[in-house]
Order: sequence, then structure tokens, then C-alpha cells
Amino acid sequence: MRRLRLVLLIASLGATQAQAGIFDDEEARRQLTDFRIKTEARFDQQAKAQLELSAQIQRQADEIARLRGLLETLGYKQEVGDKRTQDFYLDLDSRLRKFETPVAAAPTADPANTPAAAIKGDPVKESQDYEGALNQFKAAKYKEAAVAFAAFVQKYPDSSLAPNAQYWLGNAWYAQRDCKRAIEAQSIVTTKYPDSAKAPDAWLAIATCQQELGNPTGVKRSLETVIAKYPNTPAAESAQQRLKKK
Repeated sequence: MRRLRLVLLIASLGATQAQAGIFDDEEARRQLTDFRIKTEARFDQQAKAQLELSAQIQRQADEIARLRGLLETLGYKQEVGDKRTQDFYLDLDSRLRKFETPVAAAPTADPANTPAAAIKGDPVKESQDYEGALNQFKAAKYKEAAVAFAAFVQKYPDSSLAPNAQYWLGNAWYAQRDCKRAIEAQSIVTTKYPDSAKAPDAWLAIATCQQELGNPTGVKRSLETVIAKYPNTPAAESAQQRLKKK
């Protein structure tokens, strides 16, 4: 009986150990399965986040490309608009100059007996100098044009073309992106030649430079001056339109 009991005890212990081993294996497999599931879930989340980030970067790149294209288009349209405006004023200037250019008169008296105050410069040479400066501007040689126009107003301060030359001097400086000198030149037009046809346009040019320099108060004051001093002119109409856009 003792031997039988001993055999049964050993058998029961062996069965218990076998069951414990089976349980340990199943728990390990379960933990491994849980770990794999969690790892795959985290990987999926990271992959989705990376894909979304990549998509956002691509959308931003597309938007930047679109905006760059839009800026280039607007820049081109602005350039074309500026060129058309410039051509318009050049053509208008040429038409007006036909009426403003002084005509040389045949001498009726001996120049030696003519008072010095009555002797004026050669109108033909004066016209040639102005035309030469204007041609420099037309050829986009703005630096040379500025020198030529400055020389003209200094040489012919009382010429009927002096306001025009001073106005184009300001435009030559503006074309070189020197707004400070452009404003100085156009201010001479508005103060020294306030009754000239170029005065209202000079005020508009000043407003444009003030806008580029970040001076909204100055822009508003210049545009209002055009409307007040030169009503019923194309410049006043342009000033009103610009004020409405603000």
C-alpha cells in the first residue's frame, strides 16, 4: 500500500508540473501575440502620420508653386501696364511738345545791338537736347536719361519744356527704384511749375513712390491734393479711383 501511494503521489506531481509547463507556454504565446498586435498598431499609426505629413508637404509645395505663378503673372501684367502707361505718356509728351516747342524767328535786328536779357538760347538746340534725353528714356537707359534731363533743366530753366524735363527726370529716378530722388524731382514740378500740364501727374508719381516707401498718410495727402488742385483732369480721376481702393 505504501508503494502504491508513493507511485500515485509521484504521478500526481508529474501531472501538475506538466500542466504548469503548458500554462507557461500559452501565457508566453499570448503575451507575444499582444505585443505583436500593439507593435503593428503603432506602426500603422506612424505610417499614417508620415503619409499625412507627406501629403501636407506636397499640398504646401503645390500652393507655393501656385502663388509663385500668380506673382509672376501679376508681375508681368504690372510690367506690361507700366510699359503701356509709359508709352502713353511718351506719346502724349511728343504730341504736346509740338505745341510747346518755341519756334525760331528770323532776326530783325543786329544781335550786337540787342540787350543781353533779350537774347535767348537756340530753340532748335533746346529741342534737340530734350529729344536726346527723351530718347535715352525710351531706350530704357534711365541712368543716362536722368543725367540728360538734369542737365536740360539746369541749362534751360525757363524753357517751356523744363516742366516736362523735370517730370521725366523724376520718372528716370523711379525707374532706377530711387524713390527718394524721384519724389524730390517731382516735388520741383509741383512747386516750381504748379500750372504746368505735368504737375498733376507729378503728384500721382509722388503718391506712387510714397506707397512703395510705406507712407500711406503721404499717399492719401498727395492724392487728395491732385483732386483739390486739379479737378476734372485725368489725374484727378485716377486719384479718386486709387483712394477708393484703400
